[in-house]
Amino acid sequence: MSGYDDDIWRLVPAQAAPPPTHLVGFVRGLGRPATALDLGCGDGRLSTELRAGELVAADVSRVALERAQARVPAARTVHLEPDEPLPLDDGAFDLVLCAETLEHVRDVQLMLSEARRVLRPGGRLAVTTPAHGRLIGVDVAVRGFERRFDPLSPHLRFFTRRSLATILDALGFDPGAIRSEAGTLLAVATR
Repeated sequence: MSGYDDDIWRLVPAQAAPPPTHLVGFVRGLGRPATALDLGCGDGRLSTELRAGELVAADVSRVALERAQARVPAARTVHLEPDEPLPLDDGAFDLVLCAETLEHVRDVQLMLSEARRVLRPGGRLAVTTPAHGRLIGVDVAVRGFERRFDPLSPHLRFFTRRSLATILDALGFDPGAIRSEAGTLLAVATR
């Protein structure tokens, strides 16, 4: 699978556009944790917005990690194997950021369980993912699935506010309030 992810990242220009302002604002609003993990960091465009004392940037794509290291040289990068436990210590982080990643993951339960494991008690999991709600359902019903979703998209999952809250709760997080902004679900859950 990571060969696939490398191929996808090779298609993304190295000097890609900056992340959307609502995502930048969300990440900046997470404060200044002593330790943070950007889980599924991609090329590090949002990692640069994390104001952590120590930052670990982790991804399944080596191509993405090379770009992230160039963008955030102070971060430690960690290559992940898809569908495998994180090679990180229990309780090592105050914050885990999982931005625009969950929708790409085959085993969401494993990923979120591992995020919980590496968070210290009381630590926070910050999640962003595309919002799929009633209006999208109506659009699919009226215009058809194919007009709404690209069959070549690497998205495997589609979350609503309720489904994201449900899975976070089921895996031991307090999901808190989940909001939607600019077509994105934004959540900060507590371990």
